[in-house]
Amino acid sequence: MWRLPGRAALRGVRSVVEQRSRAEAATHEAVRAMERAVVRCVPSEPKLSLSFALADGSHKNMQRDQSEPLGRALSRIATNALKGHAKVAAAKKNRKNRAQSSGGAACAATGPEPAATCEPVVKLYYREEAVAEDVLNVDAWQDGAVLQIGDVKYKVERNPPAFTELQLPRYIMAGFPVCPKLGLEFGDPASSVFRWYKEVKPGAAEPGDGGLASSSHSLQSSAWIETGVDERVYTPCNADIGLRLKLHCTPGNGQRLGPSRELESVCPVEAGPGTCTFDHRHLYTKKVTEDSFIRTVSYNLLADTYAQTEFSRTVLYPYCAPYALELDYRQNLIQKELTGYNADLICLQEVDRAVFSDSLVPALEAFGLEGVFRIKQHEGLATFYRKSKFRLLSQHDISFQEALRSDPLHKELLEKLALNPLAQEKILQRSSVLQVEISVLQSTMDSSKKICVANTHLYWHPKGGYIRLIQMAVALAHIRHVSCDLYPGIPVIFCGDFNSTPSTGMYHFVINGSIPEDHEDWASNGEEERCNMSLTHCFKLKSACGEPAYTNYVGGFHGCLDYIFIDLNTLEVEQVIPLPSHEEVTTHQALPSVSHPSDHIALVCDLKWK
Repeated sequence: MWRLPGRAALRGVRSVVEQRSRAEAATHEAVRAMERAVVRCVPSEPKLSLSFALADGSHKNMQRDQSEPLGRALSRIATNALKGHAKVAAAKKNRKNRAQSSGGAACAATGPEPAATCEPVVKLYYREEAVAEDVLNVDAWQDGAVLQIGDVKYKVERNPPAFTELQLPRYIMAGFPVCPKLGLEFGDPASSVFRWYKEVKPGAAEPGDGGLASSSHSLQSSAWIETGVDERVYTPCNADIGLRLKLHCTPGNGQRLGPSRELESVCPVEAGPGTCTFDHRHLYTKKVTEDSFIRTVSYNLLADTYAQTEFSRTVLYPYCAPYALELDYRQNLIQKELTGYNADLICLQEVDRAVFSDSLVPALEAFGLEGVFRIKQHEGLATFYRKSKFRLLSQHDISFQEALRSDPLHKELLEKLALNPLAQEKILQRSSVLQVEISVLQSTMDSSKKICVANTHLYWHPKGGYIRLIQMAVALAHIRHVSCDLYPGIPVIFCGDFNSTPSTGMYHFVINGSIPEDHEDWASNGEEERCNMSLTHCFKLKSACGEPAYTNYVGGFHGCLDYIFIDLNTLEVEQVIPLPSHEEVTTHQALPSVSHPSDHIALVCDLKWK
């Protein structure tokens, strides 16, 4: 029998019942007492699915054409039910035979053998009237209908909230939030009910308050006790180390709840690494900012596709413990760091597709953020925004190669490049590494306030200064098109890993609005690739976090490569969250480490409209 779990769910049901008359309430309770028949019917799919339990305890899942007449579906249900009844009758007969052999004449009073089982009557009723058998399945199986199979009645629930995916992370650490990956159909996480349990240690005395629940899915018989947390996210404490976790969750959509599911963690909770480089920074970001502020984060996460190479382990990061380079471990640190900033905008670089969908979306969605993702080759860019403050108005992402070759915006730039074929070929060969993710967001509090958020990751090679100049010219031209032509006058926030220190031509170009044709970066890869040209842009931009000593710190290099550029005409800096101290960064020699998940350091600042 299905019951609504969770105190919040029961309160919601009671509030509905109290508004109805006694007669309606009685009807409601009678329907609740029925078994459930769940129907999934989506207009874009040719078939509908029907799921229910038979009297023999077996569970039936049927696929039927939506365009099929109801009578055929009912006939198939009757056939399945007959098989179920036959199993029940056979079981009864076996029990009777065993009783006769042991009890002799005492069993004679049980009467003659039952007659052969007949196919049960199967009918579908809607509002107490039988649905005609020529009605198509798509129209017949309505929410609230009643399916009758013999003497058993089932309440039909059409498209109730349901989990399509439910998964706990493999690696769980004390002090780090556990964010289950959810796939929901006809529901939303905010209306769903979550209850967490932890395993009772072997040999521990069981509490006498009846708070334990057993799980038939464990490899060993385990006892569970509620943690008292009824939220989507659970943060284990040190007392949980060595114990597995279990999540009981019920999908909802604000109007009703769907069938519950349970899942257990594969591994027990492990001890965390102790103090992390971002723990002190979180003291400045304990709360979400007020409506007039925009807390912005820019962060290169270090893609797993780069962290897990032999070159990375032996040459780039030989000082980093191998387990600390594993994605399962780093994801815990990334989730805790990002959620602890309570940001309104988060621009991320080097994001693996699986990290975006399996880790970042579940974690940040649980804390009120929504994200968009653009893949490059092996990794890409992700931008998240706080749903209570912003809604996504439009996206204008570009690929460098396509834009430079075909967009009229860059006709003049392409003509200048053509004067140096070697440089042009080199730039177009490398162009696939650049994308610009441009999102236009609108304030949920004031619809007149819009903002253009750009996110990019420029070419990395130390001798690629002139390539980064061209890439930045292309990026700024598209940002100008969006913020001046499509949405005139909206402010710009441009985040990214620009692979350029403050002494480079790229930084000079952004901050000063122009770059002369004789700048040394035009020959950054030698005279044969020199492509002298003067460039200008129309923005008045500033690095919101200034020019830190470094935002990237690895064994062989440290320098400032990451920036949050803001439009000085419309935005100003309220505060910059201090970076980790040099002692914190170098506790384990360099980055990444057991206490820091990336070779970059996140930039965090609070901005506000002027």
